Amino acid sequence: MSDPIEAADVAAMSFEDALAELEQIVRRLEAGQVKLDDAILCYERGAQLKRHCEQKLNEAQQRVDRIVIGADGAVGAEPAKLD
Repeated sequence: MSDPIEAADVAAMSFEDALAELEQIVRRLEAGQVKLDDAILCYERGAQLKRHCEQKLNEAQQRVDRIVIGADGAVGAEPAKLD
């Protein structure tokens, strides 16, 4: 299972730092330079980092969503058009 200290460490990371570490883990695993036990630990850490990055992206998306008022006066949100 995941170590609570490592999970707290990941939770405190910025999106960019977590993504950089995740990319480094992927490179190490793809290169086959890791023993099985270490590969499993790397995979678990990578999974934590992936979840953290997804959470940060979801938070950013929510901040970017626009608040709109429909024709009937109902308040809602729609994704911002970033194109």
